[in-house]
Amino acid sequence: MQKNPVLPAHSSLVAIGDSFTEGMSDLQPDGSYRGWADVLAARMAARTPGFRYANLAVRGKLIGQIVEEQVDVAVAMRPDVITLVGGLNDTLRPKCDMVRVRDLLTEAVERLAPACEQLVLMRSPGRQGPVLERFRPRMEELFGVVDELAGRHGALVVDLYGAPSLADPRMWDVDRLHLTAEGHRRVAEAVWQTLGHDPEDTEWRTPIPATVPPGWVARRVADARFTRQHLLPWIGRRLTGRSSGDGRAPKRPELLPYEA
Repeated sequence: MQKNPVLPAHSSLVAIGDSFTEGMSDLQPDGSYRGWADVLAARMAARTPGFRYANLAVRGKLIGQIVEEQVDVAVAMRPDVITLVGGLNDTLRPKCDMVRVRDLLTEAVERLAPACEQLVLMRSPGRQGPVLERFRPRMEELFGVVDELAGRHGALVVDLYGAPSLADPRMWDVDRLHLTAEGHRRVAEAVWQTLGHDPEDTEWRTPIPATVPPGWVARRVADARFTRQHLLPWIGRRLTGRSSGDGRAPKRPELLPYEA
């Protein structure tokens, strides 16, 4: 019987990006966010004593800000694994220069790939709905850049965009922009498997069972709440040039032994 190859015992992980990697909306009882990167770090720490983890991601960051504020910090840490997810916030802006996004993402990958044993990129998940349809061409152009850069620099690509389970609106929080705790758990599983580990959940891509959809009144109430609590504040920040991450520090700015 042929034995499975021995996987490298990665001893450190640095995650960079925006709210997706920060962990919104995987809310914990103390009011902080967990998220897929924390779940992944916990798994890796359980496998490797002394495992170290940093999460430099901050909500609302554009790819230019990620390059300016996070890339050099991650490079200096010289971890075994770096995850980079960025550029999606740019594609959701009314005016988006995709050439500039491509150039900045290329710069990030060119600097990060030599600084770690394994760089991990992602094709971000996309929620079903009219908002996604409007921005889908830009998103798919971004993912094409991700695939191209991964092939050129030996990075792994986690394809969340192609996972039916993560397109389900029930996997997304009420703000319709961030995954629920279950969504983040499935992302962690996807990255775990992409790194070559044995699956803990072989069905992470499988949609959750169908349920009776909410009635017309319930949908309108949800739409009104979404507009009032999330959409209008988001538009206001766009119009005034503000970001939800302004003045916010990363939750794990140093590469230290992992503690849950």
